[in-house]
This record gives sequence, C-alpha cells and structure tokens, in this order.
Amino acid sequence: MFADLLNRLTGAAPQPDAQADYRLSLAALLVRLAKIDDVYAASEIASIDATLADRYGLTPSGAAALRLEGEALEAEVGDTVRLTKAIKDGVPYQERSAIIEALWRVVLADNERDHAENAFLRLAAKLLGVNDVDSGLARQRAMSPGTANGGV
Repeated sequence: MFADLLNRLTGAAPQPDAQADYRLSLAALLVRLAKIDDVYAASEIASIDATLADRYGLTPSGAAALRLEGEALEAEVGDTVRLTKAIKDGVPYQERSAIIEALWRVVLADNERDHAENAFLRLAAKLLGVNDVDSGLARQRAMSPGTANGGV
C-alpha cells in the first residue's frame, strides 16, 4: 500500500485517488513534524488526531487509524518533498494555509517550540507554496486561545 503511494508521489504510477494520497500525506507530515524534536508527545498525537478528525469529518478512531497509517508512511518516506507534493497538487492554496495552521498547532501542543520545529515549518510552508505572510497569519491563528485545536 505504501509502496503504491510512494510510486504515485514520485510519478511512477497513475494517481487513482488523489484525495486519499493527500490525506495520508498530511497525516505523515503532521507525524514527521511531531517527531522532529525527538519527542513524540501524547499532546502532539492528540493534536494530530483532532486535526485529522476535524479536517476530514472522521470519528476519533478513524482519525487515529489515519494517523497510524501516517506514522507508517512517515517512517518509509525519506524526504519531506514527497509528502508535500501530494498535498500541494491536491489542495487549493487557502486550504494549504490552513494546513500550515494545523502544523503550528502540533508544534504548540506540547507548549515547547524549538529550532528544529521552526525550521521544519519554514520548509513545509515553502514546499507547500504558502507565502511568508500567510504562514505568519496561520501561526497567529494557531496561537490564538479562542481557536479550536485542529480547526482546519
């Protein structure tokens, strides 16, 4: 299953279900970000699950299942470019800005920001084609106390 997705992401196979590809790619991207500081905290996992549930209308168990698939894909995919390509190709710009907001929520979930997370966010925004202004606005929305976790 993951080999098929990797082939589609690299253009080696047709893309029969782009929506499934970018959902799984987003799950893997969220997981990669959560693990970038070598601490995969329960609060980050909860943030990922909330994001996936809110974004795709999933039940908590459905979101957890998608996250688990994302964890497996994240472990297999060597480079972040492949993950962001499916998202960029399948998601309109405004939604990509919301994805940056979701990424910020994962960073902020454990109440600790570090240099690796900040650098990853800058890279992800660039690869997703989200400009600096919209990325900054996404961060502000994620930091706003009145916004729901994962409300993308």
